Amino acid sequence: MLSLPKTVHDQMVAHCLTGLPEEACGLLGGDLSTAQAVTCYPTRNVAASAKLYTVDPKEHLLADRNAEAAGNSIIGVFHSHTHTEAYPSPTDVAQAPDPEWHYVLVSLRDVQPVVRSYRIVDGKVTEEPVRLQPR
Repeated sequence: MLSLPKTVHDQMVAHCLTGLPEEACGLLGGDLSTAQAVTCYPTRNVAASAKLYTVDPKEHLLADRNAEAAGNSIIGVFHSHTHTEAYPSPTDVAQAPDPEWHYVLVSLRDVQPVVRSYRIVDGKVTEEPVRLQPR
């Protein structure tokens, strides 16, 4: 289960909405052992596409350093699907870089954004619950 403070959830969704009409992306910082996100790191989608995303490598490095300085690590990545459901595409699965990460998708297909999280290990996709915390 991935735990997200409401502030992190809201920042992530806002970044995805701001990125329209392209996919938006970013990283989540926190404690990998407890699956607790504490920080949202919005990043630029260097692919500049409505169908795929690539986290800016420089921003990834900065987020990694920031998380480490706070005693955390990068625990996952998020990105938006502008016209499809919040489920990893074959491209998302093929490009999943770390089996320990949480892969969060924000679907903007409907009026209300839909947030879902997955684990992707050896090409196998498993959905996990997302628990929103009040802070």
